[in-house]
Amino acid sequence: MTREEKATVIKDLTAQLADNSTIYLADISGLNAVVTSDLRRAAFKANVKLAVVKNTLLAKAMEASDKDFGELPEVLKGNTSLMFSEIGNAPAKLIKNFRKKSDKPLLKGAFVEEAVYIGDENLDALVSIKSKEEMIGDIIGLLQSPAKNVISGLKSGGGKLAGILKTLSERE
Repeated sequence: MTREEKATVIKDLTAQLADNSTIYLADISGLNAVVTSDLRRAAFKANVKLAVVKNTLLAKAMEASDKDFGELPEVLKGNTSLMFSEIGNAPAKLIKNFRKKSDKPLLKGAFVEEAVYIGDENLDALVSIKSKEEMIGDIIGLLQSPAKNVISGLKSGGGKLAGILKTLSERE
């Protein structure tokens, strides 16, 4: 690979790192071609982009990026595959589901919305991360419940008051 080609790859990787807020690094070494193509199909269905990259080029792209990747460049050893997604927990769910059939991929690290996770032991925590849409739904639900209580209280109170007035008017 010539210097120009490497520079182009680094530039492309830097742009991808800048465009995505969810980045996972995984080790898929040792998987045969059939299992790897199954993983790629599962990633496509889950709306996760999967790419195998050279560690040195990815490290240089991380250095050139505006984001702070913390300790992620230190885990770039051995085979590394890069996973991009718009949903924070989609790659973690993909890895966890795929591991039911195989012992790989192993999570090396993840960068999710400015937070850095290092190591495979963080997989369960990453699976339980809620997406932006889920968080918005939870917040709206929490905001609506007090308003619903007030409205139902006013409706029930209004009904009682109307009943009392009707009873008083009928007595006269």
